[in-house]
Amino acid sequence: MKLLLLTLLLITTSVKCQNTTVVATDKKPNPIYELRVYEIFENNKKDFHDRFRDHAMRIMKKYNFKISSIWESKSENKVEFIYLLEWPNEITMKQAWEQFRADKEWIEIKKQTSAKFGDLVGNIEDRILTKTSYSPN
Repeated sequence: MKLLLLTLLLITTSVKCQNTTVVATDKKPNPIYELRVYEIFENNKKDFHDRFRDHAMRIMKKYNFKISSIWESKSENKVEFIYLLEWPNEITMKQAWEQFRADKEWIEIKKQTSAKFGDLVGNIEDRILTKTSYSPN
């Protein structure tokens, strides 16, 4: 009797699973983008770029930062360093930034370069960007 009930339960479960519609999508979740704008100073701009290129980018790579592009913008009274990051989601972004900021090597590099060259960064702006549904690829 137990064997009969178990067999019926398995058959019923199997039929239910076969009748379930599974919808598969190829669509990946949309990434988010982070736009970072740093005020940098003309007198030690080269030192900032050296530190970012030679150290920050290398350490960021350890924490899976994906830098899409980097720019410099100059107006009459201000120089800005701007870069765009791509993230799979906001949780990943926040975790990566926590890890980067706590990285012992990065902390030491910032300490040494600040002692040698002064403040390399002034005001920092950070914006999270999400694509609109009609954004071109």
